[in-house]
Amino acid sequence: MIESGSGAPVKILVVDDDEGVRRALARFLSGRGYQVETAADGRQALEKLKGDGISLMLLDIRMPGMSGIDVVPDALEINPDLAIIMLSALTDATSAAICMQRGAMDYLTKPIELTDLGNAVERALKKRDTMIQSRQISDWLKEEIRHRTEELERERQKLEQLNVATLEALINALEAKDRYLSGHSARVSALAATIAHEMGLPEDEVERVRMAGRLHDLGKIGIREEVLNKQGALTPEEYRHVQEHVVIGSQILAPLKHLGSVVDYVRGHHEHWDGTGYPDGLAGEAIPLGARIICAAEIYDALTTSRPYQEPMTPEQAVERMRSLAGTVIDPKVMEALSRAVERRKTLVFIDEDEAPRI
Repeated sequence: MIESGSGAPVKILVVDDDEGVRRALARFLSGRGYQVETAADGRQALEKLKGDGISLMLLDIRMPGMSGIDVVPDALEINPDLAIIMLSALTDATSAAICMQRGAMDYLTKPIELTDLGNAVERALKKRDTMIQSRQISDWLKEEIRHRTEELERERQKLEQLNVATLEALINALEAKDRYLSGHSARVSALAATIAHEMGLPEDEVERVRMAGRLHDLGKIGIREEVLNKQGALTPEEYRHVQEHVVIGSQILAPLKHLGSVVDYVRGHHEHWDGTGYPDGLAGEAIPLGARIICAAEIYDALTTSRPYQEPMTPEQAVERMRSLAGTVIDPKVMEALSRAVERRKTLVFIDEDEAPRI
């Protein structure tokens, strides 16, 4: 008994409306070691194909009811791996060609030479095995590529997270040098995300705003320490030097392509609604929305936390003070969203609970 690559016997289905032809072909193929089944017409053949294990079908073209031409596509839909050899009279050559176009592998003309039949069966089975192996290899490669792509994506995300975590650690170290600024970026980040959510922004955009809030003061690592920690008023030159932190921060972040618009939010968080801000003098809608949100969140944090030059305001006082800035420094829509967040007690959780008021 001839076996397939899986160890199962090779089954051949002989389909012909002539009983004598069916018997003769079955006897020959059985003698060659194949397991043979027969069918008298196309519908009977399709029923038998629904069972397991038929590798090849010898199919007569001219049969009553359902021709071989019609059987081929239905048979391949049932068993896509089926090898089909058409049996045709000399006058059926055109029909045989149509069957080949529909998926048959070969055709033999009647009367059939048994030697030719044996060779055709072997060729078709080998072609079938090759097609199956190629598909299996292709499926395996696709699966390997999928797994590898997922692994690379996980590694990329880990690296991106590590990069951001490293930058956040730098910010924490920078803020730790000034007790008045300790936790500032975390508070701004939380409030900015709350405002973005209040404005109905999509969750992925809320997360970008949150990240930009954490990183907005990164550029201060490029500001001279004596200027950054100066207690008195800054000279015009020193003030211009401090203003450089938004550009420095965006330059540090620019190589991290995955941050996308976060870089623009960091660069633009000191732009003013009326165009009097820096570094680019943008105004109104030209300022990225994320930058406008961080601008408002940072002002709120500055007003509600202790600073060397002021006592902290209550949330209500800070909101009232900020309303006077709406339309000049602050985007009016962002101001309204911040106000609603404060009123609903949806604002930040303070990092330094001893010094920062609760709202």
